[in-house]
Amino acid sequence: MKHRLNIVALTVVAAFATPAILSAQQPDGLRLAQAPKSKQSPRVDPQYDIEELTPSQIQRAQEPDRPAPPAPPMQFPSTATPPATAPTTAAPKTSAAKAAQSQPAQAPRTVACSGAFAKTSSHISLTTVYKPDNITFAQVDAPEGNKIMASVLFPNDPKRRLEVWWENEESRRGTHLIVIGGQSTWTAPKGLKLGLTLPAIEKINGKPFKLKGFDKENVALITSWQDGALSQLPGGCRLGIYLRPDAKAPAAGRDEVSDEMEFTSNDPIIRAFKPTITEILIGY
Repeated sequence: MKHRLNIVALTVVAAFATPAILSAQQPDGLRLAQAPKSKQSPRVDPQYDIEELTPSQIQRAQEPDRPAPPAPPMQFPSTATPPATAPTTAAPKTSAAKAAQSQPAQAPRTVACSGAFAKTSSHISLTTVYKPDNITFAQVDAPEGNKIMASVLFPNDPKRRLEVWWENEESRRGTHLIVIGGQSTWTAPKGLKLGLTLPAIEKINGKPFKLKGFDKENVALITSWQDGALSQLPGGCRLGIYLRPDAKAPAAGRDEVSDEMEFTSNDPIIRAFKPTITEILIGY
């Protein structure tokens, strides 16, 4: 996330209620600018339904009674020995019984603009879904070399790590920004994830989009979705996408794709560097 530290704040997006999320020249590009101000947001904890699977009843099998043997002649009749009873045999467990005994499924690693990641969410809401042992409240990198406190999911697992910044840092309420970076395998709305190429992003957006060239840290920023599918998301959140060129891309011609220029995603000049997503910001 080093490139976030030197980002220059841009104009405020009119659709945002939070001044910390700014556009990059176009209204649908998110860019980190500053730590969120302390601001009280209503808390709404999500509701969750739990289904219980009931195993079928166990049927028992028993052999029929055997008749008592006749008494010997010229003797008093003796008490007949009770017939042997077949041992109780349990019927095979049904798939429903197995499902009832299985471990509960883990919460999905997908960020949606609702539920635990809604604008009105909180640290407590996250612990309800992902369990307290998997979440910590710790310092994370912020722009201009600063640090802020954020809720970090799975902090010790790079592939499951996720940062959630809050509008009200003290009460840990009101989602401000969700950061997917590093080696994280979390999926953003519409199926966006780290490592996607320009053609793959275009397919999700339904059309080409605009992006800046590479800055001094070799990072490009998507600036406009061109009214594609990613320009408006259910739940009111917005996306900010950072990309880096392929490590094997030639250095020649890099000055032709600087951050002072803007390109369309289907432009052969920018596509020649095969950039892929390296960081995803989801903000309100």
